[in-house]
Amino acid sequence: MAHARISASLPPNIDPTKAPLAFGRRALPKLKEGLCSPELLTQQQALMSLCDLVHNPEIVYQALEIGFLDNLKALLVHHDSTVRQKTTEILSVMATHSVGRQGLIRQGVIPALTELLDDPVDICRKNTHQILEMMAKLPEGAADVLHAALIPSLLLKLKTELDEIQELILDTLSSCLHLEASEALASGAVTILKEKLTHPTVAIRSKAAWVLLAAGTHPEGKSLICEEVVAALVSLLEDTDPEVQASAAGALMFATVKPQGRFSALGAGAIAPLLRLATEQSSRARLSALKALTMLAELPQGRTTLLEHAAMLEQCLSDPCETVRRAATTAISVIRWKPC
Repeated sequence: MAHARISASLPPNIDPTKAPLAFGRRALPKLKEGLCSPELLTQQQALMSLCDLVHNPEIVYQALEIGFLDNLKALLVHHDSTVRQKTTEILSVMATHSVGRQGLIRQGVIPALTELLDDPVDICRKNTHQILEMMAKLPEGAADVLHAALIPSLLLKLKTELDEIQELILDTLSSCLHLEASEALASGAVTILKEKLTHPTVAIRSKAAWVLLAAGTHPEGKSLICEEVVAALVSLLEDTDPEVQASAAGALMFATVKPQGRFSALGAGAIAPLLRLATEQSSRARLSALKALTMLAELPQGRTTLLEHAAMLEQCLSDPCETVRRAATTAISVIRWKPC
């Protein structure tokens, strides 16, 4: 015969760390009230529940419509580390959705993140940099990072932050420097990035070279790279990681546009590793190597050396990538050029 038992256990699917959700359309407004509560536990529970919900872009849209971002921005400077952690996590998840990124830009969230760059809690800083990295992928987001004058701070953080956070910073810098590089260059970006080219972590070496490539798209960036970094980039062409090699070749491609960069690259022995990369499987590496070799062939010494290898470059003419085929055609034409 069955007997009634009184249990001390909570009912199934009840989580004491999360606020109970109201039914239907009342769910989000009720959580919004929880965020404004004077009680710390109520705020924490509301944040825990909201963090689960914002994985759904429809919920993100609804949250933006009822003004959640004003509450979340206020909580970014909360005295409690758990509140700051969950708030930055929510914003990070929202930034993975297109509607969320647009909302964060409209509501000026990026300037509000400035103080969190020095947060004593590692996960709060990591979440903050994840938000910045995702937002900077949009031109408007990158512009907001630049307008918030965050670039000098981000460069300084490369000297002190954890490796995984440094990777996020480098991604953010790459996006921003494609848009505007003058502030970064004035803040010593080339010198700081040069140090990262010898970092033991493969991803940091590769991304540092990629940021230098972005800096090299600007005239002042090309000059500084020619003066300080060409030899280091040439050494990275021999790196054990293909991504690092391809990024270094890309940065050299821009540096060798200037005569000073060509002479520096030639003096550092760039031709041999670039020729090897021109026959590698990576289309990105082949394209950058071919364009850099084309620049080096503008020098008499470079053309003389490359004439011995022009036949080898002809195999690139059958590359499946049309852009690589065009680059190979141009390179061979420059190498074999003779004055009339």
